[in-house]
Amino acid sequence: MIEFWQNLPEMVRSAVISTGWVLLVTVVLILCVAYLTLWERKVIGWMQVRKGPNRVRLFGILPGFGQPFADVIKLLIKEVIVPRQANGGLFRLAPAIALIPAFALWAAVPLAPGFSIANLDAGLLYILSLTSVGVYGVILAGWASNSKYAFLGAMRSAAQIVAYEIAMGFALVGVLMAAGSLNLGRIIEAQSGGFLSWNWFWLFPLFVVYFISGVAETNRAPFDVAEGESEIVAGFHVEYSGAGFAMFFLAEYANMILISALTSVFFFGGWQSPLHGYVAADSALFQVPVLGALLDDGTHWLALKIFLFLTVFLWLRATFPRYRYDQIMRLGWKALIPVTIVWIFAEMLMAHYKIGPWSA
Repeated sequence: MIEFWQNLPEMVRSAVISTGWVLLVTVVLILCVAYLTLWERKVIGWMQVRKGPNRVRLFGILPGFGQPFADVIKLLIKEVIVPRQANGGLFRLAPAIALIPAFALWAAVPLAPGFSIANLDAGLLYILSLTSVGVYGVILAGWASNSKYAFLGAMRSAAQIVAYEIAMGFALVGVLMAAGSLNLGRIIEAQSGGFLSWNWFWLFPLFVVYFISGVAETNRAPFDVAEGESEIVAGFHVEYSGAGFAMFFLAEYANMILISALTSVFFFGGWQSPLHGYVAADSALFQVPVLGALLDDGTHWLALKIFLFLTVFLWLRATFPRYRYDQIMRLGWKALIPVTIVWIFAEMLMAHYKIGPWSA
């Protein structure tokens, strides 16, 4: 078997390896989405002094851990109903357009030192372009449903996404200025030196703008006006059921994980250890040798940062009331975008006088 593998052309071996990594990342991401729904219900339950899901067991143990699988089975066995006057083709296509970019973007995310599925020199442009594609799924879902409620929800959601994508794009201009590269791997490497060398320290206003824009772009509370139950039922996906609704549901949570990962990459050093440059990898803790893999850079640090940002997403939902639509648009256009423009100008001055990341 080994000899057969070695005799294969290099192109074939590369294709097989890339496909294997794509499948692995996709499966892990789907499982993370499933258990993010459980973690959300548990976190909100703890904050509201409730238990959260604790009935459906996994393998007869771990109460509550089987709840995500029960939810998936429930959604998949429900009938998919297409409204009579709807555009059937676009109605079925819209959930895929919303979901596929959320998974495809992971191709450019550096998962470990020196490793990403696709090491793109223009990775930042790839990220910006694909994040903009998801809005088409939202618009198509509302229009193809042939429902005034769904169309109104789609227009509100699309306007909100576009407004906050502009602020997000300006925030990433600041990251580009600090790193001097569009490659996500080089952006992480430019933050070497430990916790205080990460971009969050010098680009803190841009970090705040980027994360708020990410919350708004994923239609999460307190920016979930597209799903205002007292106003327009369930927004753009009001006519969807079963697997169609499940795909929109999956896209929302996959985008939450993606925004958390990109925030970690752009502002918190990605897979870099916060102790990088401060503690040697072969040092000991309480007279016990610490494994270098735990102290050194690695995927586990990226996963921990993603988990922390996801918890902030859930914390916001549990504590903030929903904004009015005019307040959301005012925040995007009159607060966040001006802040990014001012800080980009401040970065220009820091670069000119060799301050911070530009001192080297």
